[in-house]
Amino acid sequence: MNPQTGQLLRNTLTLIVVVLVAWQALYWVVGDVALRSPLQTLAFAAKFTSTPQFAAHLAETSKAFGLALLLAVVIGLSIGFTLGASRFLSDVFEPMLVALYSIPKITLYPILLLAFGLGMSSKVAFGTIHGVIPIALFTITAVRNVKRVYIKTGHVMGLTPLDMIARIIVPAALPEIFAGLRIGFSLTLIGTLLGEMFASQRGLGFLLMSAIGLHNVDLIMTLTLLLTVFAGTASVVLLALNQRLYARS
Repeated sequence: MNPQTGQLLRNTLTLIVVVLVAWQALYWVVGDVALRSPLQTLAFAAKFTSTPQFAAHLAETSKAFGLALLLAVVIGLSIGFTLGASRFLSDVFEPMLVALYSIPKITLYPILLLAFGLGMSSKVAFGTIHGVIPIALFTITAVRNVKRVYIKTGHVMGLTPLDMIARIIVPAALPEIFAGLRIGFSLTLIGTLLGEMFASQRGLGFLLMSAIGLHNVDLIMTLTLLLTVFAGTASVVLLALNQRLYARS
């Protein structure tokens, strides 16, 4: 284990301890009206995650998130490499991407509902639009920051455009691209869950919205914990991989 990974694990464990202590303290202050203690939540989560209901909703969310992430990565990288390789296209379209990214995505949801209808398509579309732009912007910057000497070397070697991308640009830009993928991962998950909360009858987002409507505190706390653990674990793993890429670059 390298020192950076060890430090990341120590920081993660420290954060977990701090969150658990703060959570327990807040429970003592607020009580059962709006919260459950960490032990109560873990006990309920152990029972709930073994039910067929949870498995069905988890499968629905996993499918929607997986499709949305795949589309966000493919589209984001395609846009990023295209604009990053051309100064003219970058100058024209990058400000448009930044302006689009600043728009609250929830305002676009009625349009997506009209275009895709209720169900899987709208959830995937909503998740995709959350993740695609940061991936594209990071990729544009990463490609643009590749040292010109590398590009000139590729031209001297007579590499084709595809070989240039595969053998020079991608390895040199990968650490920054991966940082964009890490952010895009989190935002795609948020977008998918929001899509399920507002216009779906299946999925963890729908289940969370139903629990809020019924004031089912146990279920609210359990779903929040499960989603937080998943997102946090994925973020730590991706951050560790990102640090390794930067160490090798």
